[in-house]
Amino acid sequence: MKKALLVISFGTSYHDTCAKNIVACEEELSRAFADRDRFRAFTSGMIIRKLKNRDNLEIDSPAQALQRLAAMGYQDVAVQSLHVINGDEYEKISREVQAHSHLFQRLALGTALLSDFNDYDLLLNALQSQMPALAADERVVFMGHGASHHAFSAYACLDHLMAARQIPARVGAVESYPEIDLIVRGLQQENVRKVHLMPLMLVAGDHAINDMASDEEDSWKTQLQEAGIEAQPWLQGLGENPQIRAMFVNHLQRALEKTPEVAA
Repeated sequence: MKKALLVISFGTSYHDTCAKNIVACEEELSRAFADRDRFRAFTSGMIIRKLKNRDNLEIDSPAQALQRLAAMGYQDVAVQSLHVINGDEYEKISREVQAHSHLFQRLALGTALLSDFNDYDLLLNALQSQMPALAADERVVFMGHGASHHAFSAYACLDHLMAARQIPARVGAVESYPEIDLIVRGLQQENVRKVHLMPLMLVAGDHAINDMASDEEDSWKTQLQEAGIEAQPWLQGLGENPQIRAMFVNHLQRALEKTPEVAA
């Protein structure tokens, strides 16, 4: 039976961060599931269109990828999401997997990065491994994407766990709670002198480059500096962290164990 590995991320139009993060995760998964042929899909239609128009590069959507695999004769397909939370983008993948399940004898879907409490423990350990050595008056602030989906609460939970475990870091979100002004007030109350800004996103793309690290007036770097706090950005996506790549491998392994082969 032909076996495929389909790795699905939101996507990025930055080729360098794609190589460092998305490709790194794809290759890690490919090594772990070496009996499978590897394929890629993005959930962002905007990025798919941009890559087509700018670079003449064709990237499948999840539905297109699953249809392509069925047409190519693959009957055992392992799908892994590279999304951080089980929000709207992950639900897109889940819906497509359910809609196309009848085309395959086996179709397994690995969960997003933060899917159970053990994932929070593993992610905290992974984030600590990439934090620089800090003085007593320094902190790391991780920038999450945020979401209108109820899964946005994952960011606040992670921020709370960092405080509860006395990890010198905070978690904020660009598009939901916790907002940066809340984080800034907390840092001021702690008399923090310097902050290291890091993306809590798979890739260091538009949000990291513009909303976090730029000199624009509403960037996190600028807002921290205006509050009297030195800010040093680090443009490193989560995909560069080997512990996080290992989490995705584990998620897909568990999904395959839970999804037995079904006779056609």
